[in-house]
Amino acid sequence: MADPTAVRAARGPTPGAPDERVRGQGLLGRLVARPELGALLGAVGVFVFFSAITDQFLSPLGVATWLDDSATLGIMAVAVALLMIGGEFDLSAGVMTASTALVTAMLATRLGWNVWLALLLSLAFALAVGAFNGFLVMRTGLPSFIVTLGTFFALQGLNLGVTRLVTGTVQVSGIRSAPGYESAGFVFASTVDLGGHAFQISIAWWVGAAVIASLVLLRSRLGNWIFAVGGAAGSARAVGVPVTRTKILLFMTTALAGWLVGTINILRFASVQANQGVGLEFQFIIAAVIGGCLLTGGFGSAVGAAIGALIFGMVRQGIVFARWDNDWFFLFLGVLLLGAVLVNNTFRRRAERARR
Repeated sequence: MADPTAVRAARGPTPGAPDERVRGQGLLGRLVARPELGALLGAVGVFVFFSAITDQFLSPLGVATWLDDSATLGIMAVAVALLMIGGEFDLSAGVMTASTALVTAMLATRLGWNVWLALLLSLAFALAVGAFNGFLVMRTGLPSFIVTLGTFFALQGLNLGVTRLVTGTVQVSGIRSAPGYESAGFVFASTVDLGGHAFQISIAWWVGAAVIASLVLLRSRLGNWIFAVGGAAGSARAVGVPVTRTKILLFMTTALAGWLVGTINILRFASVQANQGVGLEFQFIIAAVIGGCLLTGGFGSAVGAAIGALIFGMVRQGIVFARWDNDWFFLFLGVLLLGAVLVNNTFRRRAERARR
């Protein structure tokens, strides 16, 4: 017997009928049912705290700094959130940022390719790896944690081995002299002057990713499918949801985000280390969890993940502005992760009661 919740999620709301998720609820009830509420309250608290204890935090330079710190993490967190809502994990997301940057840099600096052509090939590489991850997970039935952990080690080995073989070091640089760098750099790594201070264009990419992901998640059939396959894949398949296609697409989305972050980094800094991005995959997952995603799938928010990344950036730079030891940041991560899991489970139960 198909799960009624998954059936309704897959089919979407009936045209002309009020959404059952908000029917009969007051404003407070609707707010509490939102997965990103906890992250929003946390972001406000962090903002007020560091604004009060340090003058630099609210200065134009300070705002530009913590927004910049949040941007690339936020792009990845949004994509990882979609995948987690769909019930899966991708531990290769962090190393993918280095892999795609290395492909772009080697093609442009060693073979003399136009940067735009190098970017297209690195994008194709990223999407192929994402599709492979999704296909292997669905074909074998193995946990995505294990499959993508294998991909993580494979990509890390390729990054180190191929880079050292080609360059004799573990770094590739010199892309600024490649043809097409100026135009590509303008799109992915330029700055916008606001009030005499430079704000990175990556902030706009971050906001755009959050908006697009939220529209897909909440206003499209694909979004209904993502919630359905994460909440009850068997029930979703029973009512016609293309479970395999949806999950493969989600893995490709995290790979796409990895390519975008890798592109931003290589064009901004003009060099890339072979071990870059290692360990960041856990920060992406933590940001998504802080933003309202459950580790069990079927519940979460793209906007919440973006806010989770914002909390990261504000705390990391706030600690610097306050001249504290950076080790306190890791204590914050642990406490915030545990708190977010407890809050998210509470919000999930309230949302389920509201649907009944």
